[in-house]
Amino acid sequence: MKNIPDSNKVFPNEKLPDLCYIKNVVKNPNIIIGDYTYYYGDDADQFEKHVTHHYPFIGDKLIIGKFCAIAKGVEFVMNGANHRMNCATTYPFYIMGGDWGNALAPVTKELPLKGDTVVGNDVWIGQNVTILPGVHIGDGAIIGLNSVVTKDVPPYTIVAGNPAKAVRKRFDDELIDLLLKLKWWDKSVEEINALIPLLSCSDLAKVKQEIKVLVH
Repeated sequence: MKNIPDSNKVFPNEKLPDLCYIKNVVKNPNIIIGDYTYYYGDDADQFEKHVTHHYPFIGDKLIIGKFCAIAKGVEFVMNGANHRMNCATTYPFYIMGGDWGNALAPVTKELPLKGDTVVGNDVWIGQNVTILPGVHIGDGAIIGLNSVVTKDVPPYTIVAGNPAKAVRKRFDDELIDLLLKLKWWDKSVEEINALIPLLSCSDLAKVKQEIKVLVH
């Protein structure tokens, strides 16, 4: 095979200098990115700046699957943004330094932690989207621009708004089920290369019939 993009390159297309395969620039071990997932923006190779309040002592992870398209301005807000709510004030005196640094800090179990944030495979996240802690976004989902995602998104569902709500499913249930069985993103690059004409086809009846053959 010739000219297949190298998943280990930072910038796979010299004509698109703002497009970055972000698994190759992330250093934080608690941020896990799949092959071919890209961020597109002026600071494409500084993706970690878009993962905020991500503190090692909490230990939560951001996990993003393969072949995701992430537009500029996206922000993943992690669990460290949450404040203790079982006291008279939510103000975090203990992080302010000076004598206030001696204030009683909360233990982890007192914080409203939501767990890991997980984005599936083949997910398109539009411009300026904010994703809150602990959200799980299913394979093939689309997040409309400027949305605030506060709860889980089912596979192959389009959501939009603040808070983001389901607009519609992308396909009928049968095709969604077939795509989830196919899991094309987990195949070898040679197999994916061969599948591109099918994956790029807008004749969904034809796509459905061909996938049925592949998964049975």
